[in-house]
Amino acid sequence: MSEAAPAGLAGALPARRLGAALFAMAVGSFAIGTTEFATMGLLPRIAADFGATLPEAGHLVSAYALGVVVGAPLIVLALPRTPRTGMLVGLAVALALGNAFSALAPTMPTVLVARFVAGLPHGAYFGIAAVVAAAISPPQRRGRSVSLVMVGLTVATTLGVPVSTALGQGVGWRAAYWLVTVVALLAAVAIWRWVPPVAVRAGATARRELSALRSPQLWLAVATGAIGFGGMFAVYSYITPTMTDVAGIAESQVPWVLALFGAGMTVGTVLGGRLADRSIFGAIFTGLAAMAVTLALFGAGATGPARAVLLVVFVAVASQFIGPALQTRLLDVSREGPSLGAALHHSALNIGNALGAWVGGVVIAAGYGLLAPAWAGSVLAVAGLGLAVVSWALERRAGAPARFGQAIEPTA
Repeated sequence: MSEAAPAGLAGALPARRLGAALFAMAVGSFAIGTTEFATMGLLPRIAADFGATLPEAGHLVSAYALGVVVGAPLIVLALPRTPRTGMLVGLAVALALGNAFSALAPTMPTVLVARFVAGLPHGAYFGIAAVVAAAISPPQRRGRSVSLVMVGLTVATTLGVPVSTALGQGVGWRAAYWLVTVVALLAAVAIWRWVPPVAVRAGATARRELSALRSPQLWLAVATGAIGFGGMFAVYSYITPTMTDVAGIAESQVPWVLALFGAGMTVGTVLGGRLADRSIFGAIFTGLAAMAVTLALFGAGATGPARAVLLVVFVAVASQFIGPALQTRLLDVSREGPSLGAALHHSALNIGNALGAWVGGVVIAAGYGLLAPAWAGSVLAVAGLGLAVVSWALERRAGAPARFGQAIEPTA
């Protein structure tokens, strides 16, 4: 069945219908966030079930991240002419199948493959959802719409991860993946029902999508996200031992700290979306500068329970200021291939995840202590800010490009 683009592709939906569409896509984001982070809390039980070591079970996290990095560009390039809304439904169903496979896998190697498969739709889903959210929104609220889709991911860290982890601990780790399977299927139904048809651009091809990669500004945006977000992951990757061994928080209280961190991320995403609607670069500069400062403060002052919790929430809020802005920025600088450009955002985030964890591990191994990753993360945030300034300066010299959603040729 062909899909026709709605009249006025760049934003013709009434507010209530727009809200329902964004909510439907956010449910899919919630499922993705839950499956991505819940595995970390279930690693000991998965390892015990298969008689594996904890580091061996940790490969499940890496397998998922690899699926995200690989799947984001490959899926978009393989389906350049697939209507965007229909593609979102298919990606939600693929997410459900990947998690069902994870729940049914009988051996550690098959779970490893299952986690890779479950990660494949992740980046493509967020990329296509960002394209759809921007296309059905008024130009003056693109950033807010993109942020509301991404809120599902941050709400998952507050609600979905604790619930799925408790379920996995009480019933068995496979139950957590069954929960995600159900939520992903609900998202597919909601998208099919509430998200209006959004067609691809006339003449869309894999080659045209790939042409976006010729843009230096696209690579600067990707590098800004990978390096800048790496600062947050340098702390988040080691937050549990930092809270217990440095801040003096009981291990039983760490889930509450993680929930507060997720709440801070949600607040930062919403505020970042509003700021992005005023100024894309303003949101990026503000977010990276705030992250550099809050990470430095965390490194200097997270030595008591109250201060540590307060500062880690500040880090969470600051880290998400730049998410909606970078996602929207990638749409703007890859107008010939917006789906690919938007999908690369989450590839960049997962590179930042790996980079931050690696940098944090290096400074800890060097004997600088558990607060050292925060200082290293602050340096990464400053480096990301430097790249953003370079991008801004180059754009000022060349003249601002047209924004995504302007002069887009919808297909009939």
